[in-house]
Amino acid sequence: MTPPAPRGTALAPLRFGYGTNGLADLRLDDALALLADLGYTGVGLTLDHMHLDPLAPDLAARTRRTAHRLDALGLGVTVETGARYVLDPRRKHGPSLLDPDPDARARRVGLLRTAVRIAADLGAHAVHCFSGTVPEGTAPEGIRTTTAWHRLTGALAPVVEAAGAAGVPLAVEPEPGHLVATLADFHHLRRALGDPEPLGLTLDIGHCQCLEPLPPADCVRAAAPWLRHVQIEDMRRGVHEHLPFGTGEIDFPPVLAALAATGYQGLTVVELPRHSHAGPHQAAHSLPFLHRAAATAGVPVARTPDGTRPVTGARPTRAPATTDLPAPAAPPPGVPSAAPRGSTP
Repeated sequence: MTPPAPRGTALAPLRFGYGTNGLADLRLDDALALLADLGYTGVGLTLDHMHLDPLAPDLAARTRRTAHRLDALGLGVTVETGARYVLDPRRKHGPSLLDPDPDARARRVGLLRTAVRIAADLGAHAVHCFSGTVPEGTAPEGIRTTTAWHRLTGALAPVVEAAGAAGVPLAVEPEPGHLVATLADFHHLRRALGDPEPLGLTLDIGHCQCLEPLPPADCVRAAAPWLRHVQIEDMRRGVHEHLPFGTGEIDFPPVLAALAATGYQGLTVVELPRHSHAGPHQAAHSLPFLHRAAATAGVPVARTPDGTRPVTGARPTRAPATTDLPAPAAPPPGVPSAAPRGSTP
């Protein structure tokens, strides 16, 4: 049993959101209304063809409308960029920052720079991204990893610069099966880029259970100085499968206690990307689970007194992006490829 937080300890209220990649069958406006009605205080907004498509016309106008809707509902937001086929209809998450073709890498960089501008206009807490998997045939095995790291740092540098100019943190997520798979890999990336201030971390609690050497609560404490975004779901050791709460192995009260103790003030977003077929059901059941876990841990949760609607005005305000650059051009069809076992769902 998790002991309650010590009396007199100042803890940051946890702010729970739900990822739109788990509500892919809903229109964006309907998804946002659902989450507000359920009592969430935020949303992880994955830019995709059905949700604020970053490649479609009138992006600036659609972003303004979304910003107004978020304000009206009192929802905070983090912009996520893990859509499977938003750039290439045949290659999952392709092209990536590790693509051997410089022009292909540039398309991913363009998408991330667009995501930064969208995040600035939405007043988002952060922009999420990940490295991608190392493509087969990258280089002879002895220098394959070195080549991949060189590509990653070269591709991310202009995105970090754009994030700094926009005042929006870029939160890299260690992802099982990717080049940046663990917290240790994130720190390698951070040092390779010169530890830039805009670069932060997306910590997925399930991934900690899956492959980190430390328990999830200890991962939270270790990651605290760089924490800019948090994703949460259940998971089992050694199996990268995002599971509804209570169906994996994670003990959540210690995790939430550790998270609150860090002073983290961003969103903690439920990440169930393979459960859109039951998205409203999962969203409705996930928040009460997290509230119970937080109560067990003795940590506060950001919500209205009646617990049914988020606090209006909780979303941070940022100045609009100063430029409305065109969205990256849609790429030609790519070559089909199978994602390695254990890569992003």
